[in-house]
Amino acid sequence: MSDPGVFDRLEQLLEFPVDFPLKIMGRRVDGFAQAIADLVREHVPGFDPADMELRSSSQGNYLSLTVVVRLQSRQQLESLYTALSEHPLVRIVL
Repeated sequence: MSDPGVFDRLEQLLEFPVDFPLKIMGRRVDGFAQAIADLVREHVPGFDPADMELRSSSQGNYLSLTVVVRLQSRQQLESLYTALSEHPLVRIVL
């Protein structure tokens, strides 16, 4: 979602507040899931890390985290997406 127009289109499709799913993928390293949970909680104070789904890749090298967050605005979505995308342990955010 590096194209700002993506957020414009999303805002037209979404009615805030909205429960929004995100998939975050990165190398399977110690502390990855906790770091992501902490980052999400910074941007979405009501986020409960217990609701996060974790899946290892078939060979165990990567970890996929799925979170569903309650977002109040487009700005909150942009801020969270940017923070996740820029995190050094994150490879992809969908």
